Amino acid sequence: MDSPPLPLLSFPQPQQPPPPTSSELSRQGLDPSLLQAELVPSSLSPSLSDPDANYGLNERLQRRLEALGVDNLFAVQAALWPWLLTGPEARRGLYEPRRAPRDVCVSAPTGSGKTLAYAVPIVEILSVRVVTRLRSLVILPTRDLVQQVKETFEALCKGTGLKVGSATGAQSWAKEQKALVEDLETKLQGGSSNIDILVCTPGRLIDHLDDTPNFSLQHLRFLVIDEADRLLSQSFQSFLPRLLTALTPTPHPVPPSSDLLIPDALSPAWLDLPHEFGWAPMLPSCQKLLFSATMTRDPGVLKSLGLRNPKYFIVTAAPEGERDEAIIREEFSVPDTLSEYLLVVPTDLKPLYLFHLLHTHPITNALVFTKSTESTTRLLKLFEFFESARLSVSTSVSASAQDGGSPQILARAFSSELGKGERKSILDQFKQGRIRVLVASDLVSRGIDIPDVSHVVNYDSPLDMRKYVHRAGRTARAGREGEVWSLVESQEARWVREMLKAAGHWRRVKRVKWEEGVLDPFRGFYAVALERLREVYSKE
Repeated sequence: MDSPPLPLLSFPQPQQPPPPTSSELSRQGLDPSLLQAELVPSSLSPSLSDPDANYGLNERLQRRLEALGVDNLFAVQAALWPWLLTGPEARRGLYEPRRAPRDVCVSAPTGSGKTLAYAVPIVEILSVRVVTRLRSLVILPTRDLVQQVKETFEALCKGTGLKVGSATGAQSWAKEQKALVEDLETKLQGGSSNIDILVCTPGRLIDHLDDTPNFSLQHLRFLVIDEADRLLSQSFQSFLPRLLTALTPTPHPVPPSSDLLIPDALSPAWLDLPHEFGWAPMLPSCQKLLFSATMTRDPGVLKSLGLRNPKYFIVTAAPEGERDEAIIREEFSVPDTLSEYLLVVPTDLKPLYLFHLLHTHPITNALVFTKSTESTTRLLKLFEFFESARLSVSTSVSASAQDGGSPQILARAFSSELGKGERKSILDQFKQGRIRVLVASDLVSRGIDIPDVSHVVNYDSPLDMRKYVHRAGRTARAGREGEVWSLVESQEARWVREMLKAAGHWRRVKRVKWEEGVLDPFRGFYAVALERLREVYSKE
């Protein structure tokens, strides 16, 4: 008898797996250490003298900070000082070849105390040194920043015996070599140094690595890359391989004591010690500290730095429920005390909108950013002609009533084409209030602290979000209030809006609209200024 046919097996219909969420996609390819970043609320501001806080500072350094007017810490300082000086990850030795310290990457808004965040722990740890060696290297993109950071270190090092030097090419090559290296004649495996802390630009650093005898980085305890996003950009990256090579140990055999005719000292990681006892090779003690307002998420760039188990700190103003997004997304944070405004203007009237803003707002010190030196020159000439036309009729009652009788606004250009002395003179006058408007290229948008800047004006739109953040960071520094005004031409409006939205920044910006009638009191002066500008350029 035939058996009944077996029933066919049934299988579930294939189903398409759910698509990955945007958060999951954003996490792909990110450094695992970045995903474990410590998020620091920007509102954190503990007291320096808090008896319950343990910042790891010696009494002398704490008194020095108080003398410099430091009463409360910024968020980045409150997070970083204990981690570097007292926490379980802290390494306080000048050499740590068996317990190599972790590297650190910090993303914090401009004007939030980043310089003291790294300078104070460096001075604290190096203050126990006996022999002068180059133990801390701070790299910055511009000479002006180098000078500013050097002055900060000198103020902190007062009374410690630590010596601070700089290398920017501002002085002769021979003089700079003698300032950095004690012995330029004798060949020393361990190098020689006149300074403990060097603040420099990358190009000048490479010059000394290549051509200065006994200039060595083997004793470095700290390598600080400030304004890291700019220094790791394509235009600067050529210095990085040479720097990392200089930090890589090249072990030397230990010579018999009878052969040591002169004092020499190799760093432990550079000693070729026997390994009969199963000791692991000694590692460089150099701890890399990266700081920027706009830290890169590019895994290729971060890998090229050779970071050692990096710890990430991200200072953020994001609400509690949105802080994870600060890790995933490249956050562009600005101070909480900053107010931001956007004004869409016709191209032909953009200068007039600027002049109206300068005369009708309570602006004491303003930085006006342009896209180039040529744009700076043209705008400044036009503004000078405008002020001349306005003041030439200011004695008449009608003119005085129209423009409110406002006094002359003195403006000056500030660009990379000016000499160092001239730039310093202009900045001094700006700080004193004798110059009320500084028309600048992006030279001053990075890190330089100009006190009491009330307004930043983006006359030419920044090319990307990083430039926007660094320009905005010239005001609202150190807890002060400030305003940023962006004059966006009609054809740029959509692009600027998308740039701000992509960075999660659009909701912070207040959109402003002026009726063209508000410009009427200034139109006559503007027409005269334009005509005079045409005459100047037609002659040229």
